Amino acid sequence: MHKILPIVNVLSKILMVFSFCYVFPILIAFIYEEDSYKYFIKSFVLTAGPGYLIWITTRKFQRELKNRDGFLLAVFTWAGVSSFATLPLMYGITNLSFTDASFETMSALSTTGATVLSGLDNLPKAVNFWRHELSWLGGIGIIVLAVAVLPLLGVGGMQLYKAESTGPMKDSKLTPRITETAKNLWLVYVGITLLCIVSLKLAGMNWFDSICHGFAAMSLGGFSTHDASVGFFNSLPIEIVLTVFMLISGMNFATHFLVLRHQSFSVYKEDGEALKFLQLIFVSIIGIALFLWWKNYYPDFWISLRHVSFNLVSVATTSGFMTVDFAKWPIFAPLWMLFLSSIAVSSGSTGGGIKMIRTRILYKQGLRDMVKLIHPNIVDPLKIEGQVIPNNVVFSVLGFIFLYFISILVLTFLLLGSDLDFLSSFTAVIACINNAGPGLGVVGPATNYGNLTDFQTWVCTLAMLLGRLEIFSLIIIFTPTFWRK
Repeated sequence: MHKILPIVNVLSKILMVFSFCYVFPILIAFIYEEDSYKYFIKSFVLTAGPGYLIWITTRKFQRELKNRDGFLLAVFTWAGVSSFATLPLMYGITNLSFTDASFETMSALSTTGATVLSGLDNLPKAVNFWRHELSWLGGIGIIVLAVAVLPLLGVGGMQLYKAESTGPMKDSKLTPRITETAKNLWLVYVGITLLCIVSLKLAGMNWFDSICHGFAAMSLGGFSTHDASVGFFNSLPIEIVLTVFMLISGMNFATHFLVLRHQSFSVYKEDGEALKFLQLIFVSIIGIALFLWWKNYYPDFWISLRHVSFNLVSVATTSGFMTVDFAKWPIFAPLWMLFLSSIAVSSGSTGGGIKMIRTRILYKQGLRDMVKLIHPNIVDPLKIEGQVIPNNVVFSVLGFIFLYFISILVLTFLLLGSDLDFLSSFTAVIACINNAGPGLGVVGPATNYGNLTDFQTWVCTLAMLLGRLEIFSLIIIFTPTFWRK
C-alpha cells in the first residue's frame, strides 16, 4: 500500500487540475444561454472535492516517483480522469448509463472518436463541447500535460514521459529539461490548433463547429457535432482544410517544433518517418480512388478522389471523421484503410497504432534475418536514416508488435464469444486499439457503438485504453516482475 499511496497523491493533484477544465463548457453554456452549466458546476465539486480530500490524506507519502511508478500513474490517470469525466455526460444526457458514458470519455481521452451517442445535433452545446475538449486534451496526452504541470507541484516528470510517450526513440530530447520539452510541444499543439480553427471558419463553418472540429482534427479524435460527421457540411473547402490538418497531426510534433525553432521546412525532409507516412497515404489515395472508379462505384474519377482522399486520410491517421458510408465500398477499400490505421502515423503524433517507425524497423529486421540465413556471419546492423538501431530497441519493437497482435486476437475472441459477428468484432477491435473510430458491420460509419451490449462496450473500452497506453504500459503492471523489489 505504501508503494501506491505516493502515486495516489500525485493522481489527486491531477484531478484537482483537471477539474478546472469544466470552466470552459460552463462559459459555453452561458454564451449560448443554456442551463447545462449546472452539470459542470456539480462535476467540478465532485472532482475537485475528492481530489483535495485524497491529497490531504496522502500528502505525507509524497516523494519523487521512480520509473515503475510512472506506469502505474499513467494507468491510474487515464482510468481515473475518464471516470470523473463521465459526470457531465450522465447529468446532461437522459438515460445514459455509466458504461456508455465511460466508453464516450475513454474514446475522447484516447482520441479514438468512436461514439455511442446519437442525436449529436441536438445535444446541449456545452456537453458537445466537453466531448471535444476531452479529445483535444487527450491529443498530446494527459500525462504529457502533467509533465509540464507536476514539477510546479513538486513532482518530477521524466519517468512519466518514458511511460506514456510514443515510439522507440522516445528518450531523445528536444530541450535539456523534460518540463521545457512538454511546454514547447504544447505551444506547438495550441498554435496549430488555433490555425486549424481559423481555417475552418474561413472555409465556411460557424465558430462553434470550427472550434470543436479543430480540436478533433488536431487530436485525431474524429468527434463531430453532427451525427453525419463532416458529411453534414458537404463542403470541399472544409474537407481540404481537415485533410491537411489531419496529415499534420499524423506527423511527429517534435518535427513541427524543430521546424519552428529553425524556421525552415527542410526539417521535414530529414524526417524519414514523415516522408514514408505521406508517401504511403498518397499512393493509397490514388490506388483506392482508381479502384473505386474502375469498379464503377463512382461515375467520375474526381468524385472518387474527393471521397477517398478525405475518408482514407481520416481512417489512416486514426482520426475517424467521415463524409460517406465507406462501409458500402468494395470490402478491399475499407479493410485497406483500417490496415493503414495500424501502421501509418508517425511516433510522437496524436495518432494510434503500431506507428511508422516500428513498421520500418520490423520490415528491415525481416530483411536482415533473410540475409543472415544466406550469410550467417555477416555483420549487418539495422539502420534507419543512417542511424544504427540498437538490438535492444529492435527486440522491444518485436515484443510490442507481438503483444499488439495477441491483444487483437484475445479481444476479438471475447467479442465473438459474446455473439457479435466476425466482421464487427474484428474491425471494432482494430478501430479501438488503433484509436481510429468507426469499424465495419454494426460499428460501421453509418451507425455507432451504441448497438453493443454492456460487455462488448467494456471490451472496446479496454481496447482503447490498451491502444493509447501502447499496450506495454498497461500490461506490465499485471506481471509479477513489476511488483518485485
